[in-house]
Amino acid sequence: MSVFTPISRLELEAFLIPYGLGRLLNFQGIISGSENTNFFISLEHGEFVLTLVERGQVNEMPFLIELLSVLHDANLPVPYVLRTVEGIALRELAGKPALLQPRLAGQHIKDANAQHCAQVGDLLGHLHLATQGKKVLEHKTDRGLDWMLAKGAQLILHLNNAPQRLLQAALSEIKDHKTAILTLPCANVHADLFRDNAMFEGTHLTGLIDFYNACSGPMLYDVAIALNDWCSHADGVIDGQRASALLNAYASLRPFTAKEAELWPTMLRVACVRFWLSRLIAAESFAGQDVLIHDPIEFEYRLAQRQQVSLHLPFVI
Repeated sequence: MSVFTPISRLELEAFLIPYGLGRLLNFQGIISGSENTNFFISLEHGEFVLTLVERGQVNEMPFLIELLSVLHDANLPVPYVLRTVEGIALRELAGKPALLQPRLAGQHIKDANAQHCAQVGDLLGHLHLATQGKKVLEHKTDRGLDWMLAKGAQLILHLNNAPQRLLQAALSEIKDHKTAILTLPCANVHADLFRDNAMFEGTHLTGLIDFYNACSGPMLYDVAIALNDWCSHADGVIDGQRASALLNAYASLRPFTAKEAELWPTMLRVACVRFWLSRLIAAESFAGQDVLIHDPIEFEYRLAQRQQVSLHLPFVI
């Protein structure tokens, strides 16, 4: 179970009192988390999710709270942060920053189809438009291009010959295109829009969760991250029908630029590198522990498949 910081019922009850949401009925650790500790919380006045933030600084939390507020005000299905009766949103529990949010309806899906992917593209487009140009929401990621170059140089030594060559080529590409990537159109990006961070009822998208990797950055990067997960087969090959559904839905809201079209294959590879590296780090850090670890080789396969990209962006202007 991925509960990095356990809590007792007594300390949780004390923590929840200031929200005025009634008596604690039940709580349960969420096993799908790989970076933070999350609990489902049942109270007399509803269902909620409690997150203890395991990575990042307390001074980064106001950005997250403000971002979720902006997206909630834009009528997007996101879990805004609840405040106590005194108006406090960011609190501490068990020595960790703690946030309480409404639990969204729906379930994660394992097997995505074109309808699911179209809704993901549509939501991502609305998210970017809601934050594009908002200076107050600028926030640098701690897992950006510089991080990839530094961590990649360390982790490449732990790989065998073929993965080493694959990663080295990707790192060289990131270094060569870093300036161009950072000048692409930017907004706030979710940066982790995987299937386990979206909620569906049937084919209706009911919620987008886990904004703890959100930051300011190129919108194309966010699209690449989402497509790599939602539109890939098990062997890493892109499913053309799902990918077209996602890209067309997104582009109907925010058309891609010529520069984005030029860098699209590179961004697909960059998105693979980011999660290949973070999964390699997790696999080493939590080896032998009762923690959910996503398989790094999944993104090694995807990066290998992205060496040749025939999928083009639609509606380039």
